[in-house]
Amino acid sequence: MRIINIISFNVKNIEEMIEMIEMITERVYKYIIENSMISEGDKVLVAFSGGPDSVCLLNLLYELREKLKITVSAAHLNHGLRGCEADSDEMFCREFCKERNIQFFSRKVMIDEVRVEKGVSCEVAGREARYSFFQELKKQYDLNKIALAHNANDQAETVLLRMVRGTGIHGLCGIRPVRDGIYIRPVLCLERNLIEKYCEEKALSPHIDKSNLENIYTRNKVRLELIPYLRDNFNSDIVGTLNRLSHVMQQEQELIDTIMVRYYDMYCTNNLGEVTIKKEAFKEEDGLLSQLVRICYEKFNGHLKNLEKCHIFDVISLGRGNTGKYIMLPNGVRAYNDYGDVIFRRGEALEIQTQREQEYVLSLEKVNIVQNMKITMEIINNHKKIKFDDNNLYKRYFNYDKIIGSIYLRYRREKDEFNPLGMKGTKSLKKLFIDMKISRDQRDNIPLICFGDDIAWIVGYRVSEKYKITGHTQRVLCINFER
Repeated sequence: MRIINIISFNVKNIEEMIEMIEMITERVYKYIIENSMISEGDKVLVAFSGGPDSVCLLNLLYELREKLKITVSAAHLNHGLRGCEADSDEMFCREFCKERNIQFFSRKVMIDEVRVEKGVSCEVAGREARYSFFQELKKQYDLNKIALAHNANDQAETVLLRMVRGTGIHGLCGIRPVRDGIYIRPVLCLERNLIEKYCEEKALSPHIDKSNLENIYTRNKVRLELIPYLRDNFNSDIVGTLNRLSHVMQQEQELIDTIMVRYYDMYCTNNLGEVTIKKEAFKEEDGLLSQLVRICYEKFNGHLKNLEKCHIFDVISLGRGNTGKYIMLPNGVRAYNDYGDVIFRRGEALEIQTQREQEYVLSLEKVNIVQNMKITMEIINNHKKIKFDDNNLYKRYFNYDKIIGSIYLRYRREKDEFNPLGMKGTKSLKKLFIDMKISRDQRDNIPLICFGDDIAWIVGYRVSEKYKITGHTQRVLCINFER
């Protein structure tokens, strides 16, 4: 009788185990589908540290590979921070993949040396090294997706940290299930205890990074102290609650982003590598302006990392202040007040004196690349077929028959003269810039297209009267700038 009871107990346990594994697998599969993470035929690279989260992620995608119709590979970066333990992690990851015939990539980087060299924290240096490694593999092996093992607890920790530091709706969105159409997080729907249970029941034996158990880092303190305290004293489902908050905020932000498209088109421009918020925008409410500044900064810089609410308020104050002022923003970005407009530029844009003194001869035979500007030229024999577009400030047409000498690009010099379209005679370029209300710091950065000794085009602004197209023009030169 006793034997029967033991057998029954074991069978029940096995049934519960199978049910739990199936539940986890189905939840992750649905989460992948609902968030359009993966398409049929995708080549998915898993960021594989060997810890419980990444072991669970890799095993789930490996077992779902036929259902999802994908191929799976794994990448491990050895940070060289924990000596033999780090080498043991790498060996574990290699053997794990070998047993399942999963393509495995690894690299060792001495993060402590990189940290000192770059003057950043270990966390930042490690993150940059990992993402650089993943991007290299993506390019080399034509991979479509990079799967990261962030889980629901990571989401809760992120939202709490941002709340403590101060944030808005965008910050409360937390970690996105999909970023840039490349980075995906299939186990963001699983809490850490479920992941650990999955690994245990599947006998996957992940490695544990002991540094995650030490509350010496802010995030570890949130993980080991704050969340347990909130769970025990205020909300037993605090992780679930914070994840639901994040989901609601993501929906709110998507609605705001849709609305902001209209305001961006109304108030902002993005030309030749500079993003501008027009002065009229600074009459709007601060809430709308905050969103506009965030969007413009991201479009200019490529990401929002290190941009905080205080920086956004500084930009708003700058726009409502006096012309000629500027502020420094994270990642080497400067914001300038240019007669009420706020312009985002790179700080190093002011340090190109040597380059400005050069002349860049342009060729009709090829695409010309000058200081990240792509310049193309084309001769058109019948100007009557041209559809002139005055709205495109970086595409202009000239009377090719009147051009004598080389066609080249340079920047302004002392005593430059220019003959603007519609004006008899010339005017000093300096006076013209003042009349056009172009700020002093911007004047040196405006490209000039020259034909021989003549300035034919102040790029983005005015063309010369001398090279205008008339009814007698036989050949037209079209010049187009892109960046």
